[in-house]
Amino acid sequence: MTVQDIRSFAAGQWVEVGNSAREIRSAITGEIIARAGNSSLDVDSMLDHARTVGGANLRAMTFHERAKMIKAVALHLGNHKQALYDISFATGATQKDHLIDIDGGIGTMFVFASKGRREMPDAHVYLDGEIEQLSRNGTFLGQHICTSLQGVGVHINAFNFPVWGMLEKLAPTWLAGVPAIVKPATSSCYVTELCVKLMLESGLLPEGSLQLVSGGLGNMLDKLTNQDVVSFTGSAQTASKLRSAPHILENSIRFIAEQDSLNASILGPDATSGTPEFDLFIKEVSREMTAKAGQKCTAIRRMFAPEDQISSVIDALKVSLSKTVIGDPRNEATHMGALVSAGQKCDVLEKAAMIGEEAERVFGDPDNFEVHGADADKGAFVPPMLFHCASPDTANRIHDIEAFGPVSTIMPYRDLDHAITLVNRGQGSLVASIITNDGDVARKVAMGAGAFHGRLYFNNQSSMKESTGHGSPLPHMVHGGPGRAGGGEEMGGVRGVMHYMQRTAIQGSPDILTAVGEKWVPGATELDHKDHPFTRTFHELQIGETFKTPSRTISLDDIEQFAEFTGDTFYAHMDEDAAKRNPFFPGRVAHGYLLLSFAAGLFVQPDEGPVLANTGLDNLRFMKPVEAGESIKVRLSVKLKTPRNEEYGEVRWHVIVSNQDDELVAEYELLTMNAYDNP
Repeated sequence: MTVQDIRSFAAGQWVEVGNSAREIRSAITGEIIARAGNSSLDVDSMLDHARTVGGANLRAMTFHERAKMIKAVALHLGNHKQALYDISFATGATQKDHLIDIDGGIGTMFVFASKGRREMPDAHVYLDGEIEQLSRNGTFLGQHICTSLQGVGVHINAFNFPVWGMLEKLAPTWLAGVPAIVKPATSSCYVTELCVKLMLESGLLPEGSLQLVSGGLGNMLDKLTNQDVVSFTGSAQTASKLRSAPHILENSIRFIAEQDSLNASILGPDATSGTPEFDLFIKEVSREMTAKAGQKCTAIRRMFAPEDQISSVIDALKVSLSKTVIGDPRNEATHMGALVSAGQKCDVLEKAAMIGEEAERVFGDPDNFEVHGADADKGAFVPPMLFHCASPDTANRIHDIEAFGPVSTIMPYRDLDHAITLVNRGQGSLVASIITNDGDVARKVAMGAGAFHGRLYFNNQSSMKESTGHGSPLPHMVHGGPGRAGGGEEMGGVRGVMHYMQRTAIQGSPDILTAVGEKWVPGATELDHKDHPFTRTFHELQIGETFKTPSRTISLDDIEQFAEFTGDTFYAHMDEDAAKRNPFFPGRVAHGYLLLSFAAGLFVQPDEGPVLANTGLDNLRFMKPVEAGESIKVRLSVKLKTPRNEEYGEVRWHVIVSNQDDELVAEYELLTMNAYDNP
């Protein structure tokens, strides 16, 4: 068998392995398949290349341009994922496992690309929150902004997800405008290297935005600055060692940790044997024990069931787990492949033996199990192992030791408070699941256990057909957890992007805030234009461009006709005496929606033009009622422009409706889709 040399990509060049390279063995056969490592990497050059070349190139792009880049990279990887499937089998993963790692990673990039286009501006500055008025007349304002860190993201990834683990960090890092240096776990770095090679060969990435370290980082972490970020996934022991390094602490270097944790699942007191929820619990646990051979940071390590359901749960799990076909992951009939290495196998068996000191193994004998299509002695195979701990209150190791493989322990609880106490003894986890159809149970667990878990996954007969599973972190939601789980967060949509940006409070005049944020702020200079704004294309419109309408008088006939036509005969519009008794109204007043309709009539340009559609309005507020005989007028300003596709973009208009005395009647934001070119 040819032994592959796994290279690094540093400062724009591929670097061959060194003499101290570490051997990598197949999880299936135990044969040496690769070598990785180079102790002579020029760390200073790598960091300088990332900061000065990669960072500058990414920061020159807007959020939307970066999002388009991420989407293009995801499409490219999707066209080459078969090669990633083929090479990943050597890690012991099955084809279903590949879908989690490879397809899941690509899907994560698509989500971040979409969120970048939908939830972030086509600009370089992200506005965080609303404007704060810091003065009486609004001439001095405050705004929180987020800008790209001017450093590098150093990603230290675990062995179990060599593709997803990399891509779920790269997507928010790149979207933030920050380059990355990726250091995968050596035991599966050959998969990561191929993925990096595919991305670089696509030609889609700006120079310097991605580098790869196959092997050790050397003293790279000692060279970081307060503009850099370390994102780590792995054991709590390693995370503690890295994050407590004097250089990291002294320079307040951001350290995001996603560590091992004792994730748990609670069978709700209502989910008795024979209910859909009971069957769902068995299905979820069996899947989480065997997917990726239990090598998932979110896998279920502890289970809690009502005392009177323990026997039924054990019996059902034994039946389910007995159907697991263990063997060569390349065989389509295989349900569970091997652990990633012989070393990992030894660690899992050692931890399982320690758990066995406080619990009885009720399924899975590591000394006697069948492996199909492979040699159990040469490969890193273990069976799924189920333990039963009858006394969880006095147990300690059960709540402290994680066997990072197909190992889980079932424990009884007396009542829901007891279950919450037990689940929290893990001292912080990435996820806990609660299988229940009782909303009160869900609320009580959320209140009692939420502080100890990064994610609570509730599932029942209503959601089970569409739910994604206990062990599936989604890019829309935060992935991380308190305490033992690391205290960090990853993904979570735009929240994940913010980890690679600096939040800064800016203060100044409306014009200054408009210039910095590229979003018009009320009170800033208004740009007059002789043409009606609805006759101007997306690109012709300027931020701050304002249109002022003539006035229109509201008559009593208008109010009564609107009431008759719409059916809205609320007393404030139709009964003078009743309206006067209401503290909000001086007498009969115009409908709020009548005012909006008349306002639209004042500013809409009726002819065919670049305005394609009115897609809604936001932040509507009615400030002052309008009586019959009073008039209204409108001031319409271009607040924000956001490209949406190749043909049109969204224009956000700031709309103020005022009366004959220039008093504010209503305020809102109107959304229109405007063509880039006139029809």
